[in-house]
Amino acid sequence: MTWFSALVLLMIIWWTTLFLTLPFGVRAQHEDDDIVPGSEPGAPQKSLIGRKMLVTTAITLVIFSIVFYIIENGVITLDMLPQV
Repeated sequence: MTWFSALVLLMIIWWTTLFLTLPFGVRAQHEDDDIVPGSEPGAPQKSLIGRKMLVTTAITLVIFSIVFYIIENGVITLDMLPQV
């Protein structure tokens, strides 16, 4: 795997993981009865985006390490996949 392929794979895993972690820990304004006038009641009270980015990065590094190991050591190759 070239460094560019590894970078692309890392970014795809990172973005996918970010979208999976975004909904966790979010409390809407209507849940806390603290609605800012003029805003949507379902808008998040605190998005905690910095923490979510750190968690996303940690999870991504674990997943990427596993996928990189599988690809580099030939645990699964394209020849092993069924031909359609």
